[in-house]
Amino acid sequence: MDIYQMTAEDLLRHYRSKTLSPVTVIQSLFQRIDRLNPELNAFVTLNRDDALQRAAESESRWLRGDAGPLDGVPVAIKDLTNTKGLRTTYGSLVYRHYIPKFDATIVRRLKAAGAIILGKTNTPEFGHKGTTNNRLFGPTKNPWKLANGTGGSSGGSAAAVAAGLVPLAEGSDGGGSIRIPSSLCGVFGFKPTFGRIPSDNRARDAFSHTMPFISYGPIARTVADAALMFDIVQGAGDTDPFSLDRLSQSVCPLLKKENGKERFRIGYTPDFGMYEVDEEIRSIFFQTLDRFRTWGAVVEPADIRMKKDLRGYVRYFNRLWMIGLTATSKKLMAGHREELSETLVSMIRRGEQASAEEYIGMNEYRTYVWHMLQGQFVKFDVLVSPTLAAVSYGFNEEGPTEINGRSIDPESDWMMTSPINLTGQPACSIPIGFTSSGLPVGMQAFGRRLDDIGLFRFAHWVEDHMHPATLAKIKDV
Repeated sequence: MDIYQMTAEDLLRHYRSKTLSPVTVIQSLFQRIDRLNPELNAFVTLNRDDALQRAAESESRWLRGDAGPLDGVPVAIKDLTNTKGLRTTYGSLVYRHYIPKFDATIVRRLKAAGAIILGKTNTPEFGHKGTTNNRLFGPTKNPWKLANGTGGSSGGSAAAVAAGLVPLAEGSDGGGSIRIPSSLCGVFGFKPTFGRIPSDNRARDAFSHTMPFISYGPIARTVADAALMFDIVQGAGDTDPFSLDRLSQSVCPLLKKENGKERFRIGYTPDFGMYEVDEEIRSIFFQTLDRFRTWGAVVEPADIRMKKDLRGYVRYFNRLWMIGLTATSKKLMAGHREELSETLVSMIRRGEQASAEEYIGMNEYRTYVWHMLQGQFVKFDVLVSPTLAAVSYGFNEEGPTEINGRSIDPESDWMMTSPINLTGQPACSIPIGFTSSGLPVGMQAFGRRLDDIGLFRFAHWVEDHMHPATLAKIKDV
């Protein structure tokens, strides 16, 4: 097996047996990045010298026998997340030369565990939309079809993992930004329960990541790798007033212990009662549900009632998102208007029109969605849906423009992920197959609040039972 094909778990086994060194691995992956990244544009800043130095230090720790739990494992960090001493632009011309003076907690914990940051990955400006392109670096291309986009806003991270540039990547998710690109790129992406991983990227505003709920999370090619990263970075932090205490158990040992023997009660919705879903995606989704039944699961329709049609729901969620975006980004309009992307400016302008009374009033519907979704878990262990209603769009476009011959809004109508950002429940995207044109299809799964372990168990159960040919892994561009 070539190094680029190895998972984080594979690398750690090689390090323990002294059959590979971190230096060799890092050098090999930078060679692959140098070859593929000019076309993919997944990485926007490389951390070459520091990474090689840390690899040498990691090699010494392995030889001494005091290596950390992720020692020598390469990781990519999204360009929205602060990395001390390493350029972090937030995808914006305004911050094209910015070098943070502190690490976000998730980065600090990865470094403390011995992980090696290879670089920063592409994102839309301030993560404001579900497609990955910006005026500073341009678009990221999908490894499975270079004419296509990756989704966003963690599109660079998902593309890097899918192309074998790195086994693990960090993403953040405020409307689907981990799940959307993970689905399009055929990898596994996990959004934890809100607060499970401290969110402290904005040093001046520790409360901004509630409008809607924004979470950090792992992107990987296997559930076990994502769990490995999750175990390292989860747990309360003093810089985040909403962060949760560490789980009493680590996820990784539980995945090995259960070994796919569980029997799940699965509730499903093909469309949340409002989305137009591509017929081929719908077919793959229902075929997967049939497989679940043959594996012993109870599979029944969930009683999902959003109380809004798609246009009403999109207006609601976009309004909520834009209010938060305006509060955090409006100040840039004064001195940097010409450097900001037009889609970002448009969202800020629309958010300016909201009143405090309107914003507080929006919590009534949000409360309804919370009770409605959380109430499903009286009957079910997990809920599932397609992650996306469509899987193909050009890398320079804002999203697909039609589904099943019907026109849609490319900025919103194909991403079925945002309801779970209203509630903060754990959610993930699991690869379940391919379209006839060879594009990956993902299934979204979400669980009751705080049950991150249960959702990991379900994802591992799916992965363990699926035929390897249905699981997207690495696309060699």
